[in-house]
Amino acid sequence: MDHYDSQQTNDYMQPEEDWDRDLLLDPAWEKQQRKTFTAWCNSHLRKAGTQIENIEEDFRDGLKLMLLLEVISGERLAKPERGKMRVHKISNVNKALDFIASKGVKLVSIGAEEIVDGNVKMTLGMIWTIILRFAIQDISVEETSAKEGLLLWCQRKTAPYKNVNIQNFHISWKDGLGFCALIHRHRPELIDYGKLRKDDPLTNLNTAFDVAEKYLDIPKMLDAEDIVGTARPDEKAIMTYVSSFYHAFSGAQKAETAANRICKVLAVNQENEQLMEDYEKLASDLLEWIRRTIPWLENRAPENTMHAMQQKLEDFRDYRRLHKPPKVQEKCQLEINFNTLQTKLRLSNRPAFMPSEGRMVSDINNAWGCLEQAEKGYEEWLLNEIRRLERLDHLAEKFRQKASIHEAWTDGKEAMLRQKDYETATLSEIKALLKKHEAFESDLAAHQDRVEQIAAIAQELNELDYYDSPSVNARCQKICDQWDNLGALTQKRREALERTEKLLETIDQLYLEYAKRAAPFNNWMEGAMEDLQDTFIVHTIEEIQGLTTAHEQFKATLPDADKERLAILGIHNEVSKIVQTYHVNMAGTNPYTTITPQEINGKWDHVRQLVPRRDQALTEEHARQQHNERLRKQFAAQANVIGPWIQTKMEEIGRISIEMHGTLEDQLNHLRQYEKSIVNYKPKIDQLEGDHQLIQEALIFDNKHTNYTMEHIRVGWEQLLTTIARTINEVENQILTRDAKGISQEQMNEFRASFNHFDRDHSGTLGPEEFKACLISLGYDIGNDPQGEAEFARIMSIVDPNRLGVVTFQAFIDFMSRETADTDTADQVMASFKILAGDKNYITVDELRRELPPDQAEYCIARMAPYAGPDSVPGALDYMSFSTALYGESDL
Repeated sequence: MDHYDSQQTNDYMQPEEDWDRDLLLDPAWEKQQRKTFTAWCNSHLRKAGTQIENIEEDFRDGLKLMLLLEVISGERLAKPERGKMRVHKISNVNKALDFIASKGVKLVSIGAEEIVDGNVKMTLGMIWTIILRFAIQDISVEETSAKEGLLLWCQRKTAPYKNVNIQNFHISWKDGLGFCALIHRHRPELIDYGKLRKDDPLTNLNTAFDVAEKYLDIPKMLDAEDIVGTARPDEKAIMTYVSSFYHAFSGAQKAETAANRICKVLAVNQENEQLMEDYEKLASDLLEWIRRTIPWLENRAPENTMHAMQQKLEDFRDYRRLHKPPKVQEKCQLEINFNTLQTKLRLSNRPAFMPSEGRMVSDINNAWGCLEQAEKGYEEWLLNEIRRLERLDHLAEKFRQKASIHEAWTDGKEAMLRQKDYETATLSEIKALLKKHEAFESDLAAHQDRVEQIAAIAQELNELDYYDSPSVNARCQKICDQWDNLGALTQKRREALERTEKLLETIDQLYLEYAKRAAPFNNWMEGAMEDLQDTFIVHTIEEIQGLTTAHEQFKATLPDADKERLAILGIHNEVSKIVQTYHVNMAGTNPYTTITPQEINGKWDHVRQLVPRRDQALTEEHARQQHNERLRKQFAAQANVIGPWIQTKMEEIGRISIEMHGTLEDQLNHLRQYEKSIVNYKPKIDQLEGDHQLIQEALIFDNKHTNYTMEHIRVGWEQLLTTIARTINEVENQILTRDAKGISQEQMNEFRASFNHFDRDHSGTLGPEEFKACLISLGYDIGNDPQGEAEFARIMSIVDPNRLGVVTFQAFIDFMSRETADTDTADQVMASFKILAGDKNYITVDELRRELPPDQAEYCIARMAPYAGPDSVPGALDYMSFSTALYGESDL
């Protein structure tokens, strides 16, 4: 107790002579003090389950006096004597008086013997001393305390009310309006102040006393008749009673403050729970999208046509351009929300958030990895399938051309081989038939290669899984069966002609020579026409140049072929000359061959027409390949700039995140400038996507001018955006932690320097051994003994709640700030609980609904539902259940 408080106490502790004079001069004061002090004592003793009836008798043994002091002080006194002898009673009273003296109160002329003997004056003086010390002395209003503070509080509260002028603690209260004004000021619903009259003090006093007892739990300490019937009411009685109003209403204000604090806690809890719900939903949606997308990417079932496969390729491009980028942003935002939520929970001393099973950040990363794995190679597979279908279409067309040519050649051959014209022919005719048959065999042998080519093409179509293989196989089988039949028929006719060959002696050698030279030349022309009309597929300038070179070589053979044509036609002319000269009966046709000079000239003219067409086709293809080469170089020029730029930005962001230049705000501004410059680079990525689109549409499958593919650029760009966003979020969380925990910039720099020193590989994280070395360098006693290992395991559970095996810088500063910060959450909860619970050791649902706003109260009640309170009060909570419901079990 300071000097001022001691003086205040001494001012009201009058000498014994003063007590005698007061009591003798006005016995009414003694009556008022008895009633008031008795009621005041009982208002506290009832908390311990007892009361007094006669103030000078019930305190004589000292037991209830000691109990009263324990209740009002909240402290334990020395163990009382249970004996009933006078010495035991004096001992107990002395213990009580010693306790009062220990609180800085100077007792004047009050001894234990007077109290044990039932001295009324001394007993009342002792009780007044107790009231003054524990009910009035601690009252403080604007640097005034005790009596002046209580008087100033009453004047402030009653100033707006008419007919009320509080100047003292006696006659200012006689009309009862002062008591009614105090009640109305704090609880206007309890009294209709406008209906009170100053000339009716009994009604006013009784109204105030009844309302205070019924609704404010203030016992009736005064009688209205005694106050009205006394010229000057007892000041001590009035002060005692008025102090009860002060404590009742100031307690309500403290309860409101406590309720506001709890509401704030509840609001934070609700916000965190909303963040948890948002995380769960976003994680579920993202995982569901991944689950639906992976089977689509893993589906490698090929289509039968080029159009269908190109549609698949277009769908995949739409997926990469339109569908996947928003999901990349969602994944990044999910990690940011998770880190922000964990930071808020740590700042609220709440346990770390553990998402539902299968929805951890690691689970999403694993699922995303599966998506990337499924996506890997999908585009390459599509392009390979398109190449395969292109090859199949080319082979199928070649098969149809060669099959049509062969079928046209074999048309009527079976009927010819089945003829028996040799039976009625002359010797010359027989010889002619034999020669003709030999020419046919030569022609047949010349077509053997084409039949083998047809079979080889059909086999390749089967091996490449051509969708129309059944019809190809059927046609090929028909050609092969026909070919075998032609061979058998040819052999049979040859045997028949050889049987009659002995009958033949002469034959026209010129016709024979014509036939022998015309057949190969005819086959050469047919082969040349087939080659000149053959389709081709090339992908580079070198390939088209090779075809052009081969074509030029073919054109170089045309003069020799023309000489052979003229030689063959000369043979025919020589035959015609001989026929005309010698009138040979040749029936107007060459018996050895069906190839006429007109056919040779017609096919030769056709070959000459096909040569310029082939020239034009090769020239157009050469121009297309030159255009494709320009597209390759255009794409490579941009890719060779963008790829290194992305890598450089990634390295610069990594350096910024571990350097300590400037404040965290400077680092955040620097990172945001980097983010802005990166976002401004997006048009160049889009331009590269446009060039890549042109390359894909041109069916360009390789590019020797660059090692960067569009896939490399896309992945690097996505990683760059994710890295800058994650780094900005980490710095924001560091600022949030620094501001919440009061960490200075010097401390933050020290933390960063220690962290960077032990981050040997500059990965931005510390492994367990690196983190232990960092803690030891900061002064933590973590040895290799079991106790040190246990302490390190405890710290790791705080900084790595998800057991990832690494410690981030955010977790490191959270731990350091938590270890150094002066947190008083538990004390705040205890203070709030005591104010709301009052003198009880529990709080009820009704009290929560009365003290808190409706929505906050119902939320709090729902949180408390799983926790049990005292058995005697269903639905109530003790302190541990209350604090656990609000804050969880961490630190409380």
